[in-house]
Amino acid sequence: MTTTASRRAGTLAAALFVFGFGEELWSRYVPEYLRTLGATAFTVGLFGTFRDFLDAAYAYPGGALTDRFGTGRALLAFGALSVGGFAILAAWPAVAGVFVGTFFVMAWASLGLPATFAVVGEELAGARRVVGFTVQAIVKRVPIVLAPPLGGLLIERSGMRGGMRIGFGVSIALSIAMLAAIVRGLARGGPPPPSREASRARVRLRPALRQLLVADCLVRLCEGLPEVFVVIWAIEFVRVSPTRFGLLTSILMATAIVSYFPAAALAGRTERKPFVLLTYVFFTAYPLALLASRSFAGLALAMAIGGLREIGEPARKALIVDLADPAARGRTVGVYYAWRGFAVAGASAIGGALWTIRPAWTFLAAAGLGASGTLWAAFFLPRAAEREEESR
Repeated sequence: MTTTASRRAGTLAAALFVFGFGEELWSRYVPEYLRTLGATAFTVGLFGTFRDFLDAAYAYPGGALTDRFGTGRALLAFGALSVGGFAILAAWPAVAGVFVGTFFVMAWASLGLPATFAVVGEELAGARRVVGFTVQAIVKRVPIVLAPPLGGLLIERSGMRGGMRIGFGVSIALSIAMLAAIVRGLARGGPPPPSREASRARVRLRPALRQLLVADCLVRLCEGLPEVFVVIWAIEFVRVSPTRFGLLTSILMATAIVSYFPAAALAGRTERKPFVLLTYVFFTAYPLALLASRSFAGLALAMAIGGLREIGEPARKALIVDLADPAARGRTVGVYYAWRGFAVAGASAIGGALWTIRPAWTFLAAAGLGASGTLWAAFFLPRAAEREEESR
């Protein structure tokens, strides 16, 4: 890897860590924060759907802007939008303020997703690509191990509203510092953007990528139904404190990080499909484990199972990049995540509707969708040799 490539990769890793640490201080507690602000369970579900919709709506524009202007400039713009969102959250402590602030906060994670894929795709190939996505995933998840317990402590000491506002302020300070680093490390380097003609060329998903997309949509519906209710389940039903919930989040992410190393080493040398399937199995098991939890120990076990959902994520992301046209990598990733996002955008609202009837229904429906996605991938996602034949 060249010096320029190393600098770009290092800057991206630092940006993912810093933005992630600031946001993870408070993001896991937003559903409970909304409840404090007077939101109903259905409104919390709508918030999750709103967030999922933005995730979908931002994916393709993020890819198009990345292909048109380059990864560095795109990430700089997306980061600046997120800083504006943090400021709105800090200044407007109301349900409407959370929705408006989230509209901008999502820019870094959602608009910037194709750009982060593109950086790895530009610098790494083959088995090293899986390793690159593994490193990226670890850097993104270390803040989730460290920050939520600190956020929970802030909430316990300053109250839900005061603790969240402190978290928003920390996000602003860290993100502004990181934007300066992006200017030096990413915005002035990297391969040139493609020509205007190439950046406007139509994006087509290969058949193998479409099969992965179908399975991914079903599994992400499984994730989305109970996602915003996990903190409510833990705090209001199992009766753990916000700080202990932060520790549970750390358990989830620590398990994910530990699982990456052997999985990435094997997936880089062997077939990637089994790792994708294993990931989907744990997605299916996670809501069932949450439903069965009645104590902190039970939740800790459920979170460990939840962490194992990440075991095949580097292999899945590398597979997406492998199957993308290099000249339209950003837009291909954007199209993929846009389709997936729109397919699952209603999951939290559906989960909220089920929750108002009986919370268990949310978890059981999620597990059923996860099982469907796992079976789809098992039967229809081609193996490596079949994918190579398809691409000829």
